[in-house]
Amino acid sequence: MQDNEIIALYWARAEGAIAETAKRYGSYCYAIAWNILHRQEDAEECENDTWLAAWNTMPPARPQKLATFLGRLTRNIALDRYDYNTAQKRGGEFPLVLSELSECIAAVDNVEKQAEAQETAACISTFLRTQSKISRMVFVRRYWYADSIADIAKRFGMRESRVKSMLFRTRNKLRDYLEAEGVIL
Repeated sequence: MQDNEIIALYWARAEGAIAETAKRYGSYCYAIAWNILHRQEDAEECENDTWLAAWNTMPPARPQKLATFLGRLTRNIALDRYDYNTAQKRGGEFPLVLSELSECIAAVDNVEKQAEAQETAACISTFLRTQSKISRMVFVRRYWYADSIADIAKRFGMRESRVKSMLFRTRNKLRDYLEAEGVIL
């Protein structure tokens, strides 16, 4: 079933919308949640919460790209679960991913900083459009999908050392770009 047909099912409030979404995007959403949480139960719960969130959001939302829409829902749900799970403890791959970007991006902890975060996100998008396709894809796989270095290397057929080097150079370029734009000092 195509995305526009699945969206039409949501708009018609047909229960089959959830089954079709799970069939087409289940492994995609599970992978996003898994990369953040690294716990099967939590990843499965996030996947199911994504279907509920999609049901509650369509209508009125009519996403242009269903995969992106569902990926964003899953990622936000998984990040909320991650915050809950790590309120008293730290560990896993995701803190490492966040620490890699800590020099470039400030934490969001109030309304003013949320506005700054939106500006930063726009600058990052602009910056990424100036990078080579492979650098952009590696960056997104690491910092959006939270893929491990090993998984990225395997996906793109390169050595882990090359992935690390590419990410290091891209982060440095990003930091320089954000400083030049006045986003960070």
